[in-house]
Amino acid sequence: MTKPAPEVVAPEVLALGEAMVEFNQASPDRPEYLQGFGGDTSNFAIAAARQGARTGFVSAVGDDHFGRLLLDLWAREGVDTATVRVDATAPTGVYFVSHGPGGHAFDYLRKGSAASRVTPRDLPLEAIAAARVLHLSGISVAIGDSACDAALAAVEHARANGVRVSFDTNLRLKLWPLARARAVMNEVLRLTDICLPSWDDVAMLTGLEDRDAIVDYLLTHGARVVALKLGKDGAYVATPGERRVVPGRVVAAVDATGAGDCFGGAYVARLAAGDDPFAAAHYANAAAALSTQGYGAVAPIPYREDVERFMAGTP
Repeated sequence: MTKPAPEVVAPEVLALGEAMVEFNQASPDRPEYLQGFGGDTSNFAIAAARQGARTGFVSAVGDDHFGRLLLDLWAREGVDTATVRVDATAPTGVYFVSHGPGGHAFDYLRKGSAASRVTPRDLPLEAIAAARVLHLSGISVAIGDSACDAALAAVEHARANGVRVSFDTNLRLKLWPLARARAVMNEVLRLTDICLPSWDDVAMLTGLEDRDAIVDYLLTHGARVVALKLGKDGAYVATPGERRVVPGRVVAAVDATGAGDCFGGAYVARLAAGDDPFAAAHYANAAAALSTQGYGAVAPIPYREDVERFMAGTP
């Protein structure tokens, strides 16, 4: 008798964008680099997975050593890679972090990367339609013209199929001019359900500096929930009917790299689990605070049991 095939459970949270391999200088006076991982939407996906969400990543990597490192990372983290293409004609993006008197310096080698060459034809439309949330960022639409087209097509397909869209503004002016960023992001906002901006990014995008004016702008342009990230001060959460500051958590922070991505992944994971926008922010603040107690974007992301113990005051 033939055994039935195991049921394939589709990811409930899909993140779309580019992941890269990181090389971080060990110290300012030594030409040695520690290998790690980066990419805002990849960090988001890992954070959501560590909170218990069924998570997948929509992207492409090169058919190279760095691409295989990323595929291995996602496999270890429980992030579904069925929607990650392996492109034999383009490389995986990498970046270097150097340290000196002026602080961190970043050098990116991502032009022409596999992820930047994704097109609308490459989209896993069935997986997107089967998800509960599709997440992308300002970087997802900035890394290349075809990648921008693909991201917009993915958002439109998600909304047409009742899938909520989560968007982190994440502005990087090295990738595109401000005028184009505003035009494209306003189009994404029109189809966004959950907006996860950081203060500096959204102030530059909108030209506004008042907290309520910024939130009004985002809600007017289409967002249904806004969680404006305020760093150690927490988040300003707003819906059309209510808004309030959800305070941050005090910890002995050593490195805030990736804390915003951790917040986003934890926030959306809790929304997908049924939390209201304010309860989700309480949880996400705790997760983001814990992530600042270690170095790097991925390693210190906490697991759900760590966050729950922290919130309960249990050592």
